Amino acid sequence: MTTGASSSGAWWEHAVGYEIYIRSFADGNDDGIGDFVGMLDKLDYLQWLGVDVLWVTPFYESPMADWGYDVANYTAIDKTYGSLTDFDAVIEKAHALGMRVIIDIVPNHTSDQHEWFQAALRDPSSDYRDYYIWHDAPEDGSLPNNWVGYFGGPTWTLEPTSGQYYLHLFLPEQPDLNWRNPAVQAEFENILRFWLDRGVDGFRIDVAQALVKDEQLRSNPQLSPVDDSMERWEQWNSFEHEHDILQPETLAIFQAWNRIASEYDALLLGETYDLAQLEKLDRLLSNGDALHVGFWFGAMHIDWNADSITSTLALPLSKISAGLGWAQNSHDEPRSVTRFGGGDLGQQRALALAVLLFGLPGMPFLYQGEELGLKNGVIAAEEKLDPVGGNDPTAGRDGTRTPIPWEPGSGMGFTDSFVKPWLPFGDRADAETVSVQRNDADSSVHRYRRLIEVRKSLAHIAPTLLEWIDDVPKNMVAFRRGDVVFLANISQEAAPVLLGGELLYSTTDSGRESRGIIGPDEAQIRLVLDS
Repeated sequence: MTTGASSSGAWWEHAVGYEIYIRSFADGNDDGIGDFVGMLDKLDYLQWLGVDVLWVTPFYESPMADWGYDVANYTAIDKTYGSLTDFDAVIEKAHALGMRVIIDIVPNHTSDQHEWFQAALRDPSSDYRDYYIWHDAPEDGSLPNNWVGYFGGPTWTLEPTSGQYYLHLFLPEQPDLNWRNPAVQAEFENILRFWLDRGVDGFRIDVAQALVKDEQLRSNPQLSPVDDSMERWEQWNSFEHEHDILQPETLAIFQAWNRIASEYDALLLGETYDLAQLEKLDRLLSNGDALHVGFWFGAMHIDWNADSITSTLALPLSKISAGLGWAQNSHDEPRSVTRFGGGDLGQQRALALAVLLFGLPGMPFLYQGEELGLKNGVIAAEEKLDPVGGNDPTAGRDGTRTPIPWEPGSGMGFTDSFVKPWLPFGDRADAETVSVQRNDADSSVHRYRRLIEVRKSLAHIAPTLLEWIDDVPKNMVAFRRGDVVFLANISQEAAPVLLGGELLYSTTDSGRESRGIIGPDEAQIRLVLDS
């Protein structure tokens, strides 16, 4: 099976991205919370690692109900993270080091403390009321429709003064904006220009698939019963999301954003979190006139078997002709090392999957600490801060958001040794720190650094078609792009490599590759010339 590839010639075509969850990256003022001053100090490390694009999570003024994804002011930096001067210094140094910076924009919803929503509450007849989505309370006492939120539960909250419900796909503190209102569209076009004029190189667009809702707010077709005991994704997957996301009018919004971005040669990267409606995603990505890149999140839900990996990676390539972003980790999901068994086994499998993702057409991303082989941090129930998952620390996202361990010691180089970090470090060992790993040529960080180097050396394969290789052992995943083969052994048994060729990269240093063998959970990149 062969799938398409294309070459846009854009600066991000060969780029490797790196997500910075700012709150947990580096603390520059010793208050236990990551900030721009801390980030500035670590940019040299990111250049050494070899990444090209830094995606910075929200830093806007916020009451932090959802740790910054509830924005109270889109053009002000929360004092927790520093100032516009600090921000400008990061942009300037990153550019000087040859890296670009994209920032998270959160257009689906605001904080309930945003002045727009506060004005809508104060005066239901004001223009700001139509910045949000309201519905009269049904006479029978039911909710306006059957939609469930991304965090689980109903998406409607009653505003008692007016007697109307307002819509929120996330927390009640995050009311959804009405993107059918031209005034909302104009507000965000001005916000984009504000940050582009400050030198940012683009935007990662939060919840990009959900901006526009069905005009009639019709209920979604229900696939299975729902109850409060179900996990949030179980609730979400109990519906066919026909009316709450991926409405056709979304395209025009991103086409308008694309015209602005083109003035600045800026990237539009969508958080396109939908694994089912690929034809709709394709229209947002493949013509080059809307989103430039959209994340495919299937790799965050892969089972460790060859069929699951192959089908999960092949599916979007068969449906979406350009513009895919690849990631197996983010601030929202358990770290892949943990998902794949933890310890050395989990690290080996996560690196093997990274080899495959780095070989696919599109833009791969690392999530901070992924290059260190970090597992989820251990969070006790009394230390849980995430609003998702109730009182169960394993059901929330805290474990994947624990601060980065930079060096051994009580503050782990993240903050002062006498300061309590905003989240615990999560039982980190010295061997997991950046400083220890940089001094060990066989460590995880060096393996990822070498992988990035090899990918950059293979820029010539960018426009070539991807061909899945079927004549390999049952538990192997393999594909070819031009003269380069990427393969992974998804089993606990060593297997012969019948493809030959020059070994460019291996996830192990066992020496077996020189004998034409690929070991358990090992991945390789080989240069194979046609005879």
